[in-house]
Amino acid sequence: RAKEIKIKLGTLLQKPDTAIDLIIPYPEKPDKPAKALKPSPEEALQWRDSLEKLLQNPYGLASFLSFLRSEFSEENAEFWVACEDYKKTKSPVKMAEKAKRIYEEFIQTEAPKEVNIDHFTKAVTMKNLVEPSPSSFDMAQKRIFALMEKDSLPRFLRSEFYQELIK
Repeated sequence: RAKEIKIKLGTLLQKPDTAIDLIIPYPEKPDKPAKALKPSPEEALQWRDSLEKLLQNPYGLASFLSFLRSEFSEENAEFWVACEDYKKTKSPVKMAEKAKRIYEEFIQTEAPKEVNIDHFTKAVTMKNLVEPSPSSFDMAQKRIFALMEKDSLPRFLRSEFYQELIK
């Protein structure tokens, strides 16, 4: 009996590997996508100029997330990824579900992966969630992008993760 409870608790406590797992529940997940191709050093060098280019490149995004996880600071990038996925949602019902999940995971006070946004941005985002639309998280996402650009990106560019890519 105790062993059964321990097994069930262990299963419940397992953390998903990525933000995508939180957004797309396990049963609906398609087969594993093909591995992202490692970029050429020239391609990786372009990431110095643009966080957007880094985040749009599947390998770059995965490398950036791995680096941030190693620093225990992946919440901003995971929030950005969740917002990008949210914007692609067509169904109003699914949009409302995802909005609630994003809010509970990243925005609300004491959220498990609370992102650092100012009070005004949080208030605007909460107001936007009364009637969720593809732009509900735009202001918060822009603030987090700016934070990553100013803080996380320079650290990533100095990291061994990145230095290995540009060799």
